[in-house]
Amino acid sequence: MKAQRGGFVLGLIVGLLVGLGLSLAVALYVTKVPVPFVDKVPRPPQNEAAEAERLKRWDPNGPLSGRPAQRGESASTPAVPPPAASAAAPPALANRPAAPGAATAPPAAATPPQTPAATAPSADPFRYFVQVGTYSRAEDAEQQRARLAMLGFTARVSEREQAGRTVYRVRLGPFERKDEADAVQERLKGNAVESALVRVER
Repeated sequence: MKAQRGGFVLGLIVGLLVGLGLSLAVALYVTKVPVPFVDKVPRPPQNEAAEAERLKRWDPNGPLSGRPAQRGESASTPAVPPPAASAAAPPALANRPAAPGAATAPPAAATPPQTPAATAPSADPFRYFVQVGTYSRAEDAEQQRARLAMLGFTARVSEREQAGRTVYRVRLGPFERKDEADAVQERLKGNAVESALVRVER
């Protein structure tokens, strides 16, 4: 039993040593293999000096600014020839007489450009209010305004002297157009609230 255990341990150690040796051999081989795509031919020092001097004097914006290219620069754009003139009509067609009896259409008369007529809508001389109620006590007017606020309407309470006494009016508005006031009246009617349309001069 002890001999089997000793043989197993020895085999394990030997296997580890063999694996380490193989790994070391592969690593040495990889480091010594030449790297591909590397230019191993050394450049002559004269070519390198000329290349450095040409790059030092090269101006990428030279062709754009109209400056003549310096010696050694190869960026020169060829001159583009001007577009060819349109070919003239053949003389046989140009000198051909008109057919007898053919009516020649008169030149179309130049029509002046039509400008759209300025149709500015006339301004409405009135402003519109939707009056929900008139009360003799301010407390009643405030209660009505609170009920309208619960329905989603923003109303105001205004005072006015009428027949020697002060009355409190609950109104919505002002509205610049009558259709806006009519729409508010329809909404009030849908909530079972009576109202009246009041217009006031601007």
